[in-house]
Amino acid sequence: MKRHAVLLTVLFALTVTLLSVSYIFWEFYQLNYKRYVNNIFNKHSIITQLFHEYQQNRTSIAIFEANLAIYNMAVVSEKDNELILKKGKVLKVDGEKKTDSTYFFSKDMVYKQNVTSNIKTTMLQYKRSIYFHINSDVGTIMIIDNTLKPYKPWNLLSGYVSIISIIVISFMLILQRLRPLIRLFQRIALFGAGNLDVSFKVKGSDEIAVIANELESARIKINSMLEARTLFLRNIMHELKTPIAKGTIATQMLDSQKQRDRFTSIFGRLETIVNDFAMIEEVTSLTCTQEFSEYRLVDIIDGAIDISMVEHEHIDVDVPASVKMNTNYRLYTTAIKNMIDNAMKYSPDKHIKIVMKEEELCFESNGEKLKYPLSFYIEPFTKESPSKNSFGLGLYLVDSILKAHKQVLAYEYENGVNRFIFARDS
Repeated sequence: MKRHAVLLTVLFALTVTLLSVSYIFWEFYQLNYKRYVNNIFNKHSIITQLFHEYQQNRTSIAIFEANLAIYNMAVVSEKDNELILKKGKVLKVDGEKKTDSTYFFSKDMVYKQNVTSNIKTTMLQYKRSIYFHINSDVGTIMIIDNTLKPYKPWNLLSGYVSIISIIVISFMLILQRLRPLIRLFQRIALFGAGNLDVSFKVKGSDEIAVIANELESARIKINSMLEARTLFLRNIMHELKTPIAKGTIATQMLDSQKQRDRFTSIFGRLETIVNDFAMIEEVTSLTCTQEFSEYRLVDIIDGAIDISMVEHEHIDVDVPASVKMNTNYRLYTTAIKNMIDNAMKYSPDKHIKIVMKEEELCFESNGEKLKYPLSFYIEPFTKESPSKNSFGLGLYLVDSILKAHKQVLAYEYENGVNRFIFARDS
């Protein structure tokens, strides 16, 4: 999800915007609809007044219908009345009381009698027409208003569609502008995986194009430096091997055995360093990942024991034969071989145990605890004291090989046992 954070943010913003606009328009529609219903419901006061006069026998049915016709209204038949009440949609209901005064005369005074009647008015919508149903204590009547039509939100709907379309198109344009960023991310991933020939060049002058073209310039410079570095290392190692070979041969011509042994050790050390440099150059050249294959871990350990030339009785291996890993065989074998060499060099009993614990490969040997943190020893040519014995490039090379395999070198000390661990990189 983190890889698509920008895209998800844009989509979230689009969703929130659409929901907000839709909610606002819905509230606006509700308000307009309510206002429209209230406005047309005001007509019921005229209808109620006319019906009340008719009800009190002040007017005949003919005059009542004529008065309704003036307002473009008509009485609905009883048959349609029941159908409209059953299937019509109630828009609004209102009830009121009407009071009529009747006067009685006698010799001495005038009597006044007030008669109150309840009138309930219901406005309904049925088949795109507006009806008013009036119910009183005396009777009921259904009246259709031919001038009124149901509320039509076409103007509001067209405005809503227009605004939503503008928002969607705007966000689509934003996503379209982000597409080069996605392609740039894919190319950077390829470059990080070791494809140094991938091109970042992009046509255009916007911010993404400027960044991509700057990355292309940086890629060209990095390739040039890598090529120069590789050429330098290979040439210097080639030039060093020749005098080392000559010096090794010349050493055998010395008369003194002590001097012969000393120079043989010196030239052997130089050859080991040159070989380590060659291995480091291969690990850091970003091409070794193409040579990964699946191997049994016990086979890799056996190969490391063979090239370390250590007797098998000095090494205990407790690794299940079923454990497999995807690795560069030669590099990983070298890493294990260096761990065996360190144990043979610094362990008093010259014994090492290779064991699998919680899916991590451990190298255990007796000895004194390291004086400094492990990070001190994985630097090249690290030594605790100016003695001939040092970690040199050994642990540095192991650390570099493990990083190429997405692993790290860890260290523990417990009850007089040094434990180096090939742990998974978190």
